[in-house]
Amino acid sequence: MDQTQKITKEEFEKINSNQELLKVLKQKNIPLEKLSNAMFYESELQKLQIELVKLQRWVVKHKKRVVVIFEGRDAAGKGGNIRRFTEHLNPRAMRVVALTKPTEIERGQWYFRRYIKELPNTGEIVFFDRSWYNRAVVEPVMGFCTEPQYQNFMVQVSEFEHMLYEDGAVIIKLWFSISKEEQLTRFNARLSTPLKRWKFSPVDKKGQELWDVYTHYKEQMFSKTHTSYSPWIIVKANDKKLARLESIRYVLSQFNYDGKDEALTDILPDPNIIMRYYRSSRQLD
Repeated sequence: MDQTQKITKEEFEKINSNQELLKVLKQKNIPLEKLSNAMFYESELQKLQIELVKLQRWVVKHKKRVVVIFEGRDAAGKGGNIRRFTEHLNPRAMRVVALTKPTEIERGQWYFRRYIKELPNTGEIVFFDRSWYNRAVVEPVMGFCTEPQYQNFMVQVSEFEHMLYEDGAVIIKLWFSISKEEQLTRFNARLSTPLKRWKFSPVDKKGQELWDVYTHYKEQMFSKTHTSYSPWIIVKANDKKLARLESIRYVLSQFNYDGKDEALTDILPDPNIIMRYYRSSRQLD
């Protein structure tokens, strides 16, 4: 970088906003696409998180019960999305549920029982980092359930969700879709980063080896559990930041909360990123 492309200390101290910073960078011919995109993302995220706070207040005020399910292959970005959803919400009216493998006692109970205990109370939003849909994809792929157990689940799950719907619960089911190549890239990034290495497990490694088997069960799940009262929403998630913004927009768009018309940004999701499942849809995974 030559001298004309550098910002002096005096120039930097005079900058009072992101817009002024971008103007100075442009004048000095400093490449700013990456910085501009990052600034746009942070700005949009903050505006959308303000709307999430409004939504939560409305949920509490009207004693609604909201379930948001985050599903997808390993490394699809479920946890990162949940963190952006919940970052500024009141923890008294919100929970994140990420259940570990069932205990011996739970394995002898009706499959849905351990999830029923985690459903929202009135005035509460619950975010499921994986859900009862473990039995639709992960468990049969990895041999963690029997064929009869899988078949029973597939018969019962839509009835289970219909009962919740009739009882007034709102269920939003998000599937974060990434390509096989992107998954491998994220796996490698986890292994090379000490703070993220804990996320990588033998099950993750199998995800690449059994990619096509996952695809088969995923398609079975969509075709049999995508309903008018509980549809599957596909989120194209190869771009993590876009997926975060658009999934928040989608959830916001599903409610008529107070102050929605005063939003500082668009809360309608991009149909190129967010779409309802249908059999002929072309997905990344």
